[in-house]
Amino acid sequence: MVAAPDGIRGATGKRSIMHEKYFNWHSPRLGQTFETKRYGHSGMPMLAFPSSDGRFWDYADHGMIAAAAPWIESGKIQVWAVDGRDWESWSNTSIGSWDRAARHEIWESAVIDEVLPLIEEHADLSDRRMIVTGCSGGGYHAANFLFRHPELCNTAICLSGVYSTRHFRTDHVDDYDYGHPAVYFNNPLHYMANLTDEAQLRRLQDSNIILCCGQGSYEAECLAETHALSRILNDKGIRHWLDIWGHDVNHDWPWWRKQMAHFLSNMEF
Repeated sequence: MVAAPDGIRGATGKRSIMHEKYFNWHSPRLGQTFETKRYGHSGMPMLAFPSSDGRFWDYADHGMIAAAAPWIESGKIQVWAVDGRDWESWSNTSIGSWDRAARHEIWESAVIDEVLPLIEEHADLSDRRMIVTGCSGGGYHAANFLFRHPELCNTAICLSGVYSTRHFRTDHVDDYDYGHPAVYFNNPLHYMANLTDEAQLRRLQDSNIILCCGQGSYEAECLAETHALSRILNDKGIRHWLDIWGHDVNHDWPWWRKQMAHFLSNMEF
């Protein structure tokens, strides 16, 4: 693994701030280089997933690190912006949905078995002390990660997410018997509705889940699926914060920056 020192230059060429550190290594699971950046020097780790087809630098380049700056600089959180692989999985319509889901699970295993041990070298991950977050497609990844692995994290901040694989144009998602487990169990609106495992439910009921969406341009699909997910969580007795913003709130980074600052200001660390 290669770690660059604090203060390196990022993807935009601008000098890094807030104890930014770049890591890359050859992932044996992905069979290729995997990259991530850490922002901050201490505090609760927040794993930030990129939006659809995004890379690890997108979170900073779109101002989300700046939005979280007061909490990063005060040592309350450290943000780990992880690399995505949507173009090899959900967005890769040249292969079938089963293969796309399988590739997604390989990427997820790299996050769990390669990224989380790296985070643990710099943060305390005991008692599920980790936030997962993302915007748009990243909101899907954050929710899906928490729902599938509530033993690893206890908080999700999902902004303008979609919560079914229909958004990624997959097939065979309606019936587990005729579909593929890797597709079904990455489709939160399906597997969460049928969740009966008591241990899993208890962990989720003891989690902090934020579902936020606007009602402006390009938010219609996300808004519908946010409400659908909220109804399922209510049915399962899983407390969460459903926060629907106004009709002027569009599916775009300026609003996600405001939402992130809003939610961080309402959290206890």
